Amino acid sequence: MAPRMLAVYGKGGMGKSFFTSNLTARLAFDGFRVLQLGCDPKHDSCNTIFGGHSLPTLGDQWRLFKEAGKEDQLAIGDVVFRNELRPGAIIFGCELGGPEVGRGCGGQGISSGFKTLENLGMSRWNLDFIVMDFLGDVVCGGFATPLARSLAEQVIILVGHDRQSLYAANNIARAAQYFHSMGGTTQILGLVVNRDDGSDTADRYAEAVGLPILTRVPLSRTVRELADSCRLALEDDQFNQIFGDLAGRIARRDLQPVETYHPLSYDDFLRVFGAEEPPGRPEPAREQDLFGATAPDPMIPILSLTPIIPQVQVTDPLQRKVQQMVEAIGMYVTDMARSDRDGITVTSGSIEIRLGEPQDLEHKVAFLSALRRSGQTFSFVDLRYADAPSYR
Repeated sequence: MAPRMLAVYGKGGMGKSFFTSNLTARLAFDGFRVLQLGCDPKHDSCNTIFGGHSLPTLGDQWRLFKEAGKEDQLAIGDVVFRNELRPGAIIFGCELGGPEVGRGCGGQGISSGFKTLENLGMSRWNLDFIVMDFLGDVVCGGFATPLARSLAEQVIILVGHDRQSLYAANNIARAAQYFHSMGGTTQILGLVVNRDDGSDTADRYAEAVGLPILTRVPLSRTVRELADSCRLALEDDQFNQIFGDLAGRIARRDLQPVETYHPLSYDDFLRVFGAEEPPGRPEPAREQDLFGATAPDPMIPILSLTPIIPQVQVTDPLQRKVQQMVEAIGMYVTDMARSDRDGITVTSGSIEIRLGEPQDLEHKVAFLSALRRSGQTFSFVDLRYADAPSYR
């Protein structure tokens, strides 16, 4: 049986890694085989469940193997690690990581990481749960991978009582609803209020959007200090009970996915906070406001100072040709790989395109262009056989 896959989404800094680590640890203590999958370029999701160790990331490991010309030899033990939280309670962890700061697209790292894990047989691993810790306030396609490709069975959204975290939650709910309407199967379980200070703002949002609050994690200085020292909040009896109750309800499937909910428009979202957008629009800036007395000659074109930098750099002439052909139809290439089994595989955001061997490239890209112009939504295109293309 395939592992049950849960995704925890929420605004950056809301405590997703704290929440995920204590949930996965509680599941492990209850006898389940659990893998925590960190899906954030910061790669600090698993630090707590590994006693402060920062795990080598899948991205870094893959680059090391690639530089040595051995990427096909990358094995499970190179990217997945285990820890015994207490006698008999084994937990597994993996950090996808991402590119070096300023040198690539974080979403690309997520897409590539999932592809590598799938090639390592993730869907066949002897696990009960894979719990993914996902950044939720980035709209890049790679971070929507569990929703776009229905990799996650269910989603939990972490919120606070602040407007920013609830705004991110509303966007996540909108994305989940969109992909579900396009045939996706990922469903939302509900909201978890973290650092609950007794306010009711999250409650008002939950009622307005139609999502339940699954549990509340209180604001606690003691537990914050435990988390800061890479220790589990389960050491505190109150928090152990909170996470134990939630883990039990998840394991027993007591929590039913929400079938009908209504992400809010911006105006409705503001009303949750007793606010409203002013009428009209702000006053436009004038050229003299920005240039002062030396406004530019309107006959002289103003050139962009920001060059268009390709999302991926390739040196192989054939791969460069593929990149040029794909980007000529308006799809930016964020990753490209070549293997004996699949030939050339191109990633464009959250879309995976398997081109196969270089024969009939023109026909393959022509089909891709026609598919793109059709307006249909797709996340996977198989063009390995030019006479029998398929997509989903």
